[in-house]
Amino acid sequence: MTPGRTPVEADPPQALRVLVVEDDPVAADAHALYVSRVPGFEVAGVAHTRAEAARALERTRVDLILLDLYLPDGHGLALLRALRGAGHSTDVFAVTSARDLAVVREGVALGVVQHVLKPFTFPTLRDRLEQYAEFRHSTGADRGGGEAGSQAEVDRALSALRTPQPATLPKGLAAATLETVTATLRDAGE
Repeated sequence: MTPGRTPVEADPPQALRVLVVEDDPVAADAHALYVSRVPGFEVAGVAHTRAEAARALERTRVDLILLDLYLPDGHGLALLRALRGAGHSTDVFAVTSARDLAVVREGVALGVVQHVLKPFTFPTLRDRLEQYAEFRHSTGADRGGGEAGSQAEVDRALSALRTPQPATLPKGLAAATLETVTATLRDAGE
């Protein structure tokens, strides 16, 4: 290094900006709070309708949308379909009470990268956000792209989102209790 010169430090990684789209104000506030508590993420905005979400996406950079599927002015997947049709490739977590597997399949076809069932705990969303950050890093999205050197590298990138993680149980529910109830219900159905 030349005397009198200071070393050039790399810029810290930019926080991933998240738009929360949720019609229930209490849930929207909780989801925004959860996002803000995860290092490397920041809330870009909160929208309570499809129309508000579309306006927010026109005026601000967003890396990820937490999208409720049941909105007062239409289905969240209709918003996602319109965004894809307009060329938006923003990643999406479906954050919803929708348990219909046809809806899950349609969401995946439209580019939903995670489907988080409500209600959920902070650790559940934190884990999914951390997996997502790893996915973005491993695919070079945080560096403007790049190429995979091997199939193993591609598999590693995809596994950041798809590797099954032990589900975080709701507060007050022990794994042993869940197993007992599940076994009892299964036996009762036979």
